[in-house]
Amino acid sequence: MSRTGTRVTTPRAGAAPHRVAVRSTRKLIVTEAKLFVREPLGAFFGVAFPTVLVLVLGFAMPGFREPNADVGGRLPIEVYLPIVLALAIGTVALVNFLNALAADQEKGVLRRLSTTPVPPIRLLVAQLVVNIVALLVGSVAALLAARVLLGVTARPHLAGLLLAFLLGAASMVTLALLLAAFTPTSRAAVGIGSLVYYPMLFAAGVWTPGPLMPEAVRRVADFVPLGAASQALQDAWAGDWPRPLHLVVLVGCTVGFGALAARLFRWS
Repeated sequence: MSRTGTRVTTPRAGAAPHRVAVRSTRKLIVTEAKLFVREPLGAFFGVAFPTVLVLVLGFAMPGFREPNADVGGRLPIEVYLPIVLALAIGTVALVNFLNALAADQEKGVLRRLSTTPVPPIRLLVAQLVVNIVALLVGSVAALLAARVLLGVTARPHLAGLLLAFLLGAASMVTLALLLAAFTPTSRAAVGIGSLVYYPMLFAAGVWTPGPLMPEAVRRVADFVPLGAASQALQDAWAGDWPRPLHLVVLVGCTVGFGALAARLFRWS
């Protein structure tokens, strides 16, 4: 089923409104999940890429499974694991979700839905659910692979890790919604998304881990959403509660991006 062929069922007369809403949203989630799976590249980066990256780093990079004094005597692969989680968040939000949303706008799916009993917001919710589930599955698979296949035995602060992960995902998803307001076509989404995505990967420590970043760069990264998410994840992964600064930045970005997206976003 293509996005342009999404079928909307008219609610039965007398059906409870909340039941109709739940039923239609559930059908949209199932449809979006099928579409997600049928896009091999998007499914790979959304689900499999974090695990593949962790295994490549662990098995192919020399010294990544040996203690290193540059990172406090820890294994480099342990330092990179929270960075991989931040990379997964950025990829799902600024590649998968943004491109899917821009494609729906370009094809008029959202505009057509606005003329049916099913409001476009439910399609947006369905896309969010599918992409967040894919992000969670991919992240958990990467952590399990690191523990089982690479022998990583870190003891993270689980509550802090979960909070940093959720706030990081929320900030990046709302950023994607804001960018969607300026990307009327899928080609524009790729261009604008890339302009934002790749500099953020540097702030997240993908090329230079946080502990090895120059001090000035780390200060800038503190206030970039993906950089703040990455550093919060690194703190929690080391067993500490994330620093308040990073949590405040993530909450502020979520609220700010969300408010702007609500004002600027159009269904067509």
